[in-house]
Amino acid sequence: MKGIRPMFLLPALAAALLVAGCDGPGVREDAAPAGPAAEGFPVTVANCGVTTTYQRPPQRAVSLNQHATEVMLALGLEKSMVGTGYLDDRILPEYRAAYDRVEVISEEYPSFETLLAAEPDFVYGGFGSTFDEKEGRGRAALAKAGIDSYLNVEQCPQGPVTMATMDEEIRGVARIFGVPERAERELKRLHGTLEGVEGRLAGVEPVKVFVYDSGDKTAFTAGGAGVGNEMIKRAGGVNLFADLDKSFGDVSFEQVAERAPEVVVIYDYGDQSVAEKKRFLLAHPALRDVPAIKNKRFAVLPLSSTVLGVRVPAGVESLARRLHPERFK
Repeated sequence: MKGIRPMFLLPALAAALLVAGCDGPGVREDAAPAGPAAEGFPVTVANCGVTTTYQRPPQRAVSLNQHATEVMLALGLEKSMVGTGYLDDRILPEYRAAYDRVEVISEEYPSFETLLAAEPDFVYGGFGSTFDEKEGRGRAALAKAGIDSYLNVEQCPQGPVTMATMDEEIRGVARIFGVPERAERELKRLHGTLEGVEGRLAGVEPVKVFVYDSGDKTAFTAGGAGVGNEMIKRAGGVNLFADLDKSFGDVSFEQVAERAPEVVVIYDYGDQSVAEKKRFLLAHPALRDVPAIKNKRFAVLPLSSTVLGVRVPAGVESLARRLHPERFK
């Protein structure tokens, strides 16, 4: 019953609170099964330095961050969810009804105590900050409380983040929940969108792109290690700061001017509106001779479309329409 903690969780809660400040990557293979393994299980998953063996699909999952939540909903796992939190955007319309059946346990990240109060057996995080050790939500602390965890693989890539990484993410979550066939159906749909864009852009001349995320003293931009770089390539562009060996990084506005982008892609999120970002860039003295600024050529993507999840292919199509409108008439 909601609000009453089963007695078996009390020792776990006490242990978790003791280790909240000293957790790190761990191994969950030694967890004692509560009974015989479910059909198709056990399943062992290595994820961002943590190896977990699942005897059965999670029954009480919590998802934190937009893209984690939408992957769960795209796989039809809402009945296995007891909580969610921290959206950057509105949930996609096709998932709204399912989302509304899941309790929102916090507007942003929950405290460790709030998370435990939901009595989860699994937590799925979209960003590394989901499992912030200083906030007590580290993966080892969760493991001590008997809670398995999974982190979006863009946060710990083994090489460039590509559409194959998107496939890995969706298949990994589906495997944990014992629904691999749902992943294949979803990936067929997502790759259909990508193939449609590829067909329209055949032979196109790439457009030089600068991503403006935020910043006034320096520009916080997309580097070459995240899915944003792959999206730009798939949309018929070239990321002018792909040589940054990380997902995001700071560059000077003088560097931006030297590389002369033809289009500025603005990431839309947070307190600063797209209109405010455009005004700032148009008025910046270092950028006045940049082709994208002189021609007022901007494209906008919501942040929720630029992180590894089910929105990425539609984000590629949206960006391609702005970079190469002539191919979509």
